Amino acid sequence: MPTLSTLLYQIDSGSVLLPEFQRGYVWNRDQVRELMQSLYRGHPVGGLLMWETDAAGISVRGEASDRQGTHLLLLDGQQRITSLYGVVRGRAPAFFEGDPSVFANLYFNVVEEKFEFYAPSRMADDYRWVNVTKLFLENLGEYITSFQQHDPDNLGVYVERLNRLRNLLEREFYAEKITGNDKNVDTVVDIFNRVNSGGTKLSKGDLALAKICSQWSEARGEMREKLRKWQEAGFDFTLDWLLRNANAVATGRALFTALDNVSAEDFRDALHRSTGYIGRFLDLVSGRLGLDHDRVLMARYAFPVVSRLLELNGGGFDDRSHQDKVLYWYVHAALWGRFAGSTETFLQKDYETVERSGIDGLITSLERWRGGNLDVHAHDFEGSTKGSRFYPLLYMLTRVNQARDFGSGIPLRADMLGRNSSLQVHHLFPKSLLYQAGYERSQVNAIANFCFLTQDTNLVVGNRPPEEYFAEVEEKHPGALASQWIPTDPELWKIENYPDFLQARRELLAEAAQSFLTELRTGEPVADREELQPLSIAGDDDMDARVAQVNGLISELVELGCAYPATDTEIADPRTGRPLAVAEAFWPEGLQTGQGSPVVLELDTADADLPRLEELGYEVFTSVDALRGYVRRRNRSEPESDAEPVAAEQPRRADPVREPLVAEFEQRMRSLYERGRREAHYTATYFLSMLAEHGGLATAHKLLAGAAVSDGFAALWERGRLDLTVEALVTEPRFAELFSAEELRIAEYRLSQFGYVA
Repeated sequence: MPTLSTLLYQIDSGSVLLPEFQRGYVWNRDQVRELMQSLYRGHPVGGLLMWETDAAGISVRGEASDRQGTHLLLLDGQQRITSLYGVVRGRAPAFFEGDPSVFANLYFNVVEEKFEFYAPSRMADDYRWVNVTKLFLENLGEYITSFQQHDPDNLGVYVERLNRLRNLLEREFYAEKITGNDKNVDTVVDIFNRVNSGGTKLSKGDLALAKICSQWSEARGEMREKLRKWQEAGFDFTLDWLLRNANAVATGRALFTALDNVSAEDFRDALHRSTGYIGRFLDLVSGRLGLDHDRVLMARYAFPVVSRLLELNGGGFDDRSHQDKVLYWYVHAALWGRFAGSTETFLQKDYETVERSGIDGLITSLERWRGGNLDVHAHDFEGSTKGSRFYPLLYMLTRVNQARDFGSGIPLRADMLGRNSSLQVHHLFPKSLLYQAGYERSQVNAIANFCFLTQDTNLVVGNRPPEEYFAEVEEKHPGALASQWIPTDPELWKIENYPDFLQARRELLAEAAQSFLTELRTGEPVADREELQPLSIAGDDDMDARVAQVNGLISELVELGCAYPATDTEIADPRTGRPLAVAEAFWPEGLQTGQGSPVVLELDTADADLPRLEELGYEVFTSVDALRGYVRRRNRSEPESDAEPVAAEQPRRADPVREPLVAEFEQRMRSLYERGRREAHYTATYFLSMLAEHGGLATAHKLLAGAAVSDGFAALWERGRLDLTVEALVTEPRFAELFSAEELRIAEYRLSQFGYVA
């Protein structure tokens, strides 16, 4: 059985490698810490599975010093061995693909014999905390001197514990080997998935790519390089998606197994042609439709169909009329969720259709699938948030119809706005005014309440009532409102008539969409048509407590080792393609990539089909606080960071002088719950449970230590009652001595961020 020291040496020398079909490093800090704790205590940590083979014929990550002869490919145990390598060597191994900060700055407490990641507020200048990597790279001399100076009576105990930690290098790992000339990539990948059933599973695309890489080792690298270039241009695609395009060109089949019979040379050629087709169609979608960045790019899985069409059509479109028909099909495929459900099934049907009857056949097939009608109606714009299918359509109409800016009155085109101008999503009726008037979040964020303006104009408009600034725009720039499909009846510009405004604007948007799509369908040439140039897009138009809360949660979860989620994204039924939710955050492959069920954060529960999501195996959270609590419990401890120990700065011992003030604060905290329920019609169930478990003062400390505002803060902001938040109570001068200066700063900042003066 190899020791840890031997394994690390073999990785350094290139005799232990990682097969290309394995995914990257996905562990988080808690898993690294628990691994080290288990090893130190002598607990079992599992064995390894290796494939003994001639690495010269296998695609691997990293580089072997000598690719001749037998090498060991690590199949099971990648996360553990990578973590140990990173902690002991202080750097990532050559085959590493992930976030190296996960195993950086691990410390060991010689008194408590526990591992934690560095937190300056607790560990700086504290002799008890030892840098684990430094211990492995250097000798004990520095620590012995420190122990002698601070705690000479326990010098022997501490040195023994550090020696025990260093001796982990001699820890033996049971390693099972797969050997034999009959073992090929297909066999080993199958074995990998069987033994790794509880870990990171390989997707169908991973399996197909593993087989391709066994013949053409540079395949994954070339594909990643192309994806990187598209990312620089503002479009994020996946390896699986690019592989589907190459498969469409090479085989005309949707299933990845079709690539089994494709030679490396043929695949290389198909990949080259498919990337050319994708680039050509991206240029067309951007230049003709104005869909020039990732957020508004529609129907990604329509691209393989277009790639197949171009392959069958000699590599190009017949003429402009042909291009427009393809765009007509593409937009409708996106609007009606053609590929939102059983992607492979519909791809295969469309591949066969385009081979038989080209773009006209695709349009006819789509019409038949939709019951013979592809018309856009006003009710189709009833969605809300930027994750709706009709959000990109609104952006597209803004670009192709040259909607005009409210501030300057000029069309929103790159050549007219200048290089330094950027567009921003603007709420026609400001969020704050709508919330104060009692409208629900889904109404506030309705697609029909969105438009696009220059960032400068958006700042000038601010939170002014529509009946005020609409009139000014119409006077200064006649026709600018109409160019943005704003109803011209001033009665509809009043807050109390907001629902009627939405309905009227939806009708105008539907008419504009139907007109433009008909133009694409007929394919009639337009003499003055110019190619649209990309515009830069700025952030949201104004601050939203929910947005800030979700962004704070995402940052916190990423710190805890979770993957970055998709945000404002539609989740469709895999069988029917019906939208089930537009999630604030979505982890399709689990909170850690490839581990666990898909996780959904959905705050607008009234607009989501939660039972169907749960039936499909999604873990659904309808509260930011609930998801945060779940992750912390899963990681078995509160996160350690510089931001959180603020609560620890305040003494917690009983103080007779402070007790009356503490008692008053406790009573006021409980009154916040009652007043919120009575005056703001908000029942803060989670807040009430925190009060019962921790008491009022401790609850306040915990809420202030969070990375973002709580569910209660966001809900009260929507109701215009920030005076009922914990933050508002904390900033009352009489309670100042109960909190640290940092806690008071956090409370004041959160309130001022949303316009409340403490």
